[in-house]
Amino acid sequence: LTVVGGIVLVAGDFASDDSGESTASGVVKLVLGLAFLLLAVRNWRSRPKAGEDPEPPGWMATIDDFGVAKSGGTAAFLSGVNPKNLALTVAATATIAAAGLTTGEQIGAFAVFVAIASITVAAPVLVYLIMGERVQDGLNSLKGWLIANNNTVMAVLFVVFGAKLLGDGISILSG
Repeated sequence: LTVVGGIVLVAGDFASDDSGESTASGVVKLVLGLAFLLLAVRNWRSRPKAGEDPEPPGWMATIDDFGVAKSGGTAAFLSGVNPKNLALTVAATATIAAAGLTTGEQIGAFAVFVAIASITVAAPVLVYLIMGERVQDGLNSLKGWLIANNNTVMAVLFVVFGAKLLGDGISILSG
């Protein structure tokens, strides 16, 4: 997240002369919004049928034997290369870049974004570090639910993100 955000902040020209968001920012948000909506359709259509056992992603089978440190590192890496996260990072960073902030304020705003965006990765690791084996059953139950409902959850998230970014893009380009 930090690398992508840094690139967008340094290379992007997302601020217009009147302190509003530029056409480039609007186009980026419009394209990302459409991409998210297409991903929503794809995820919805690829849901397991009733009675079918969902297939977990291949990488997920290997993580059961990881320790806490390796799990945390893998989660941080996978969240950083996830297309959904990359697209949201670009959109968030474009908004920060267009806000007319000083470089220090941009860095601060982006640091807050990264901290908030990292909560879903850090929280399970921290809970396990604090509570240890006592939370193993709960985490396994959560993992099973997420595997069974992954496509539906992702489709809903993609619709929400897509609608938000599409609306922002249309608003910027029409205003």
